[in-house]
Amino acid sequence: MSKTEVSIPTPDGDARAYVFKPEGQGAGPWPAIIFYFDAPAIRPAMFEMCERLASHGYYVLLPDMFWRAGPYEPINLREAFKDEETRRAFFGKFMASTDPEKSTRDTGAFLDFLSAQPEVKGDKVGTTGYCMGCALSLRAAGNYPDRVVAAAGFHGGRLATDAPDSPHLLAPKIKAKVYIAGADEDAGFPPEQAERLKQALDDAGVDNEVTIYKGAKHGYAPPDMPVYDREASERHWTEMLKLFDAVLKEKVPA
Repeated sequence: MSKTEVSIPTPDGDARAYVFKPEGQGAGPWPAIIFYFDAPAIRPAMFEMCERLASHGYYVLLPDMFWRAGPYEPINLREAFKDEETRRAFFGKFMASTDPEKSTRDTGAFLDFLSAQPEVKGDKVGTTGYCMGCALSLRAAGNYPDRVVAAAGFHGGRLATDAPDSPHLLAPKIKAKVYIAGADEDAGFPPEQAERLKQALDDAGVDNEVTIYKGAKHGYAPPDMPVYDREASERHWTEMLKLFDAVLKEKVPA
């Protein structure tokens, strides 16, 4: 699989990112997908997932949403999750380096980057995200509705809260087809939030599915997470690829 590190200019500086392209499938162009990672950030498991997604015929961009925090080594998940104090110490610096406004500016730069790549098919893209990346995927669809035509998100949190910048408030702007799959017994995305998000999308006329994978815990998709659930993860792959194939391969012109 082809993996290349790139530097993408944003209004705030240059962001690190990785590009994944299919091998053995010609020279493209391919539909593009922005892959928003979860809180543990850039690491081998994210590369593995992007490679798998690219192998299905997609040009995948994995941006480092924590680029403002400076260079860092892959996080040792066993150490990071050993207790709450340690978890906060590991992730506090990263989470403080970005916010919805900054990430939205970054996404605009990522879309500009994709538009300039001859190996990318057309100007319509898909997005997917995990944990914090789920909200980023929805925000991308809401803030760039003429570019994002398919948006997926898995075991996300705080997607429909009372906060003035809650992602569900962007529903009236979204034109993408949306698939959101939460985790079971997840305090960050309880059933009432799922219902609130679903209602907002329905009221806005968005083609969507919002569900919760029963028995699967927060973090079920990435293979390196302590709560990795193979059955739920494979279900997420099936549903995500069904979404992207239907929208990006069948409906989007070159």
